[in-house]
Order: sequence, then C-alpha cells, then structure tokens
Amino acid sequence: MAITNNEILLMAEVVSREKDLEKEIIFSAIEAALATATRKWHSGDIDARVSIHRETGDYDTYRVWEVVPDDAEIEFPGAQIPLTEALENGEDIDVGDLIEEPMDKVEFGRIAAQAAKQVIMQKVREAERNQVAERYADKVNTLVSGTVKRMERGNAIIDLGDAEAMLPKSGMIPREGLRPGDRIRALLEKIDDEARGPQLILSRLSPDYLIELFKLEVPEVSEGIIEILGAARDPGSRAKISVRSNDNNVDPVGACVGIRGSRVQSVSNEIAGERVDIIVWSDNIAEFVIQALAPAEVESILVDEETRQMDVVVTEENLSRAIGRGGQNVRLASELTGWELNLMTDKDAAEKQDNEQRELVATFMSQLDIDENVASILAQEGFNTLEEIAYVPKQELLDIEEFEEEIVDELRNRAQDTLLTGAIASQEQKEPSEDLLTMEGMDEETARALAAGGVRTMEELAECALDEVLDVVEMSKERASELIMTARAPWFE
Repeated sequence: MAITNNEILLMAEVVSREKDLEKEIIFSAIEAALATATRKWHSGDIDARVSIHRETGDYDTYRVWEVVPDDAEIEFPGAQIPLTEALENGEDIDVGDLIEEPMDKVEFGRIAAQAAKQVIMQKVREAERNQVAERYADKVNTLVSGTVKRMERGNAIIDLGDAEAMLPKSGMIPREGLRPGDRIRALLEKIDDEARGPQLILSRLSPDYLIELFKLEVPEVSEGIIEILGAARDPGSRAKISVRSNDNNVDPVGACVGIRGSRVQSVSNEIAGERVDIIVWSDNIAEFVIQALAPAEVESILVDEETRQMDVVVTEENLSRAIGRGGQNVRLASELTGWELNLMTDKDAAEKQDNEQRELVATFMSQLDIDENVASILAQEGFNTLEEIAYVPKQELLDIEEFEEEIVDELRNRAQDTLLTGAIASQEQKEPSEDLLTMEGMDEETARALAAGGVRTMEELAECALDEVLDVVEMSKERASELIMTARAPWFE
C-alpha cells in the first residue's frame, strides 16, 4: 500500500514539530529515501534524484548520469555517460557535470517509508548534535552543572538539562565515587565533533576548574576586585592558588577564605575535600616563591633568570615540610610560580657553593693563565665571567685590596685577548671550507648559509638528507637535491 501525498506532508509536519527541526531537513530525508527506493527498484544499476513539491506532497523522479571523458573506462554503465553522447542533449555540458531526465516514479510504499524513517532519524540526530554544539560553543572552559544520569564503562553521563555530556574516567577526581543521581559541577573542556555518544566532554581535574569554582563562591572575584592569577592541583589531595587584590582595602586571602572558612570550604567540598592553599601573588619572584612554599620557612634563594631555576635553601628541620608528602608541596609551588625549584639544606648549599667556587677558580686559572691565589681573589670578589673582568669599570678591580694597577691592566688585557681569540675561533667554525665554496653549482651566499647552519664542508653536505639542507637554507627541493648529489660525486669515483 502506497503512502499518499498528504501523508508525506503530514510526516514532514509532525516530525518537524516533535523534533524542533526545520521541515526542509525532513523533506530532504524523504527525498533521499525515495531516491534509494528507486535505485533498489532498478537493482542499483542507476543513479536517481527525487524532488518533492513542498505544497502538494507530490514528487518527481529523475535519472542522473555523470559525464565522463570519451576515453575513460565506464565503471557504472547505468550512471555514467561519455561526453560525446551527452553533448547530443545540449551544448553547455562538460566532463564532471550531472545530466538528468525525468523517469517513472516509484510508489512510496511501506518499505520506502521505513527507509525514510531511518534516514530521518539520522538527520534528526545530526541536527540535534549540531544544535548542541552551537548552543555550547561559547561555554567551553566554563562551569556547567548537571546530574549523573548513568555510568558507562567507568565514564559518567551527565544530564545538563538541555543536553547530555560525558565526564570521562580520566577527568574524574580520584576516589570520588560518583553515582547516578549525584549533582555535580564540572568544566566544559571541549566539544568533540567526532564522538559517537555525547560530544560535550567535561573535566573536574583542570586547574581552570578550581579557578571557576572560586569565581562562583567569591563575589569579589567575579566583580574584578580580586584576581586569581594561577592555580596548581594534585586533584583530590591538595591545591594552591595565587590571588591579588585590586583594592587596598580588600584582603584577597580573607575574601577567598570567607567567614570561618565558609567559601574555601564550599570549594573544597565540591572537589572531594581537596585542601586549598591561598597565596598572595607578588611581582617579586623570590617573595612569591617563599609564599608558595608555605608552611615551610625559607632561609635564602639564589635565582637563575636564564634557566628560570631557583636554589631554595631551608634548614634541615624545614626540608621535609618544604618538599611535602611525595614531593607534593614543592611540585605545586613550582607549577604555580612557573619556576623550577631546587630545594636544599644550608649545608648542601654551602657545599654546592664551594664546588662552584672551585670550578670558577679553575676556569680563571686556565683561561687567564694566573695562579690559584689571584683566581681565588677574583671569585671571592664576585667575578663570574671573563666579560666582567675585561669590561667592568677599571676602578672596580683597583678597589680590590690585593690588586695594584699593573696587575689589573694585565688581567683585563688577558681577559680581552681570550675573549677575542674565542670569538675568532667561533667565527671560523661558521666559515665554509674552500671545497664547499668552489663546488660545482654552489654560490657564496648558499655556502655561507650552509656553514652558518653547521654544514661547512663538501663531505658534510654529502652526508646530509634533503630535509636537513632545506631546514638550513631556503631553496627548491630540486636544487638542494642537485647540490647533495654533486657533493656525493667523489663517493662514486
């Protein structure tokens, strides 16, 4: 029994209203189902297109051919046509075009209706997923709330009210034991367009999740009076956040803690009892690190700006407190401040300083050809490099009690000579060799560019792969390949 035109219109109307989708999506699904039924009727040997009249529900069917070159092999005789034959139907036709002609329509029976239903449901699911993605696109990296609907293979499916999300096991706080019916908050980490199930992916582990919870609990944060500048977490165990007040009358730590600890306790309860240390941010990095390592007391700090490392000296009694259980305290402080922190006792620090002093003295003795006594004096006075000896104001060296002007002049001259010799040697290492410069197909600019990149000789060029040369010098692959093969020519002689 065939489905009537009115039933087609009714199907589009009902599904559109129930699923809150545009009618056009439903009509497209029905057309696709009818085209499939037409192809099946002809054993799949042809291609077809169906067009439904939106006002009446009636539909037209067209047979479709793809135009292929005359000399091409016809893979699908019922759906492809050579260009010459296609041109008999009109002049404005080219390879790759689709041409159509009306054909008898297949009745929209119950089997076709079932196929249409499957296509419609697929379209509905795609449309619903697109709507969810659009609705939540602006909420990535913000808090969402929902109820645990069910557990699937360790993952929690969360009902957000207007959509489902997934909190993967890898995004859960360890040992928190979620169960269906639990109300939770989580950070919307990303929208996964490739996921088969829920495409909204949540996390309760991110430091950003902790920051968002404080924004929710502390009005001064959401109002901009207090800023949370960073967070570091050992989820389910301990966390540290750095805060700053933009109002001198507002204590940032007190505001985040709340009366009798109410605010920080609310945040802690949400993250399975995780203990949160609140630290005042400082633009003085040493002071900030001292605060971040609390409750341990710091004796002194040595800062290395180049490597972003700090040697933090504590007493023997404070060492275990500074490190924390399993290294937790120093690790979180390092993550929060962005510096690598090397904890040591005052005894270890003194030993390290002695070793560095001995190495520095040995370096000065070797590079300046001076005795140990003079080198020790330079190291004790705080000189660490040849550049300092060569170029600091002369008076700084003259102020050293043991040095006379004659010694100072000699030290400065030796330091400058050593630096100059090193610079010349370094420059020579960047100069191309004669065989590279005179190699067939080579020009001076390319040779110098290769040498600057560490390829100084013809032999070194011969040993290079194509990508290695292209990383050093900008040129075509063809030219790089020719230069390499020219350099390798002696290998085959």
